[in-house]
Amino acid sequence: MGAYARWVLPNLISCACGAPGLAAQRRRLVPQAEGVVLELGLGSGLNLPYYDPARVTRVYGLEPEAGMLIKARRHAADAPVPVEVLAETAEALSLPDASVDTVLVTFSLCTIPDVAAALTGARRVLRPGGRFLFCEHGAAPDPKVRRLQARLDPLWGRVFGGCRLTRDIPALIRDAGFNVTRLDADYLPGAPRFAGYLYRGEEAAA
Repeated sequence: MGAYARWVLPNLISCACGAPGLAAQRRRLVPQAEGVVLELGLGSGLNLPYYDPARVTRVYGLEPEAGMLIKARRHAADAPVPVEVLAETAEALSLPDASVDTVLVTFSLCTIPDVAAALTGARRVLRPGGRFLFCEHGAAPDPKVRRLQARLDPLWGRVFGGCRLTRDIPALIRDAGFNVTRLDADYLPGAPRFAGYLYRGEEAAA
């Protein structure tokens, strides 16, 4: 692992993902989690302050990147709920079948290399009747913006640790066997349109 990936990239991503507009999205979504929670892509732990200790008994946070793990473990120690940081990938999830009540993912499906395998794993560990909560940026509906996303995607991915601008988030989630129960999508005010089209919602395993 190079110095950029270990030291520069975690700080860059934490700064970008901690922007006020994105923090507002986290405050809106994360308190809806309940029971035992699996968070895909814990990152530096930006969601942790927003878990409701009256609703959540434990959080399993997946984070495979060594640079992010340093930050994640530090923030986990101060979280309002018990947190176990798992240094593993979502594609090779070790939790047992039907072992969590909520799967939560924010601004991580854009980066996971094999997102289909990760979502399949998330569905496997989610108990029947459990909730899948997500807030992600992805492909915009406007043709001009989508063309710009496609042009920027290769460079953007190299700078931001594999992040992709062009993923069709709802389609990926549905293809993993989830049913849409709620979906909102719009541009994040103040963000560049090529990186600011957000999908928020809740889905259940089929």
